[in-house]
Amino acid sequence: MFTGIIQAVARISAIDDQPGLRSFTVAFPDGFCEDLAIGASVSHDGVCLTVTELLDPRHARFDVMQQSLNITTLGALVLDSPVNVERAAKDGAEIGGHPLSGHVDFTGTLAQVRQFDNNHVMRIAVPEAFRRYVFAKGYIAINGASLTVAEVNRQEGWFEVWLIPETLRMTVFGDKRAGDRLNIEIERSTQVVVDTVREAVDENLGKLKPLLEALLREKGLSLDDLVQPPQLPKA
Repeated sequence: MFTGIIQAVARISAIDDQPGLRSFTVAFPDGFCEDLAIGASVSHDGVCLTVTELLDPRHARFDVMQQSLNITTLGALVLDSPVNVERAAKDGAEIGGHPLSGHVDFTGTLAQVRQFDNNHVMRIAVPEAFRRYVFAKGYIAINGASLTVAEVNRQEGWFEVWLIPETLRMTVFGDKRAGDRLNIEIERSTQVVVDTVREAVDENLGKLKPLLEALLREKGLSLDDLVQPPQLPKA
């Protein structure tokens, strides 16, 4: 498990391709690898990877399956690419963000960046199948960072997050530009609530469901707009 609080930005120092597998050697800042062991988990831009080799106090190697390369942004990494990194949380660790599994659900596209008054706003396009799980003031993980959704537009298919200068300093987000892909992990309790409510609607409304959906569309809404998961306090 991870907390969604990025601990450092690391860089890809070597890439080794094999059939169905790619190995990354990652250069970490001083001190990051202290007590790190083979088999330990480290989140790279939100993707949980296992340490396969420790090369020296600052370098470790990780293997990535072809499927993970295909469904995340890791397949686009090149030498010297920066990545957000976080070591797995220890028992009893403070959860400053929200619990993350390190399993990316989809990649979103950075549609727009706005900057003003020490704020950095990212608007991210979301595939239609996942829009139902994104709510204003809800949690979401972007490249492994726990962030709060500021605004959502399901009809147009985007959400926004606002970043403070400290977040930009500690992450890769300051270098991201419109058109870049980002790894997204939805908040699991939100997914459970939304899926449970939709299943209940399907079972109980039956033939009335299309009528309700048509009425909501006239108002510019959908069934997903009727579901508002409870906001869990950060630990």
